[in-house]
Amino acid sequence: MIFSLPARAKLNLDLEVIGRRPDGYHDIRTTMQTIELHDLVTLGAVEANVTGDNSVLKAHAALERAANRKLDVAFQLDKRIPPGSGMGGASSDAAAALIALKSIFKLDVDLEPVAAEVGSDVPFFLRGGRAVVEGRGERVTPLPDQDSWFVIAWPGIELSTRSVYEAWDEVGGDDLRRAAAHVEPRLEDFARELGDGWRLTGSGSAFFKPVDSAEEGRDAIAELDCWKVVTRSVGRWA
Repeated sequence: MIFSLPARAKLNLDLEVIGRRPDGYHDIRTTMQTIELHDLVTLGAVEANVTGDNSVLKAHAALERAANRKLDVAFQLDKRIPPGSGMGGASSDAAAALIALKSIFKLDVDLEPVAAEVGSDVPFFLRGGRAVVEGRGERVTPLPDQDSWFVIAWPGIELSTRSVYEAWDEVGGDDLRRAAAHVEPRLEDFARELGDGWRLTGSGSAFFKPVDSAEEGRDAIAELDCWKVVTRSVGRWA
């Protein structure tokens, strides 16, 4: 049996960093929205291409521990979400793997604590949609779905979430833009090229802007010389 599941990207529509926690992580408050842009996670009788220190394998190992059994399966991961862009690709991949594994093996396991163990944004991606996310990402409060269009521009710069939060400890700020620019100064040059109305998502380095339609979105990014996409919101799936 082959089981494929889209792993949706997310945008941080707003983001406030509350402060550093005693465990080294940071408390945040953010509104997240899943979008159509996605990776594709495939499990089953496929040629495995997932190796090394990968979030899908971390999710697999965590669920095996929670279920107290081996879950023998191969993974194939087709990446479409730019890495290090702040759109949650790795976390979404992990959540999709957890959902697929639970379905394939018919596991009676609560995925919430497993997701929180794997990564900060993984609990949000178990259900997606639009939600307020707090703490280090484990507190998720669903909000009503909204049909929205967005344009996204990525400068091809991969940022480490850990590096950006460590920079926040140095430079502060209400969100992570100053910290991201501290890690990679070219982001401010890119933001100036984009113009007004663009916002950084998560720990960067992608910028997004709401638009009213796909046509308006295509016009907005037509002249940009970078990775770019027009996409729309996706509601909760669980």
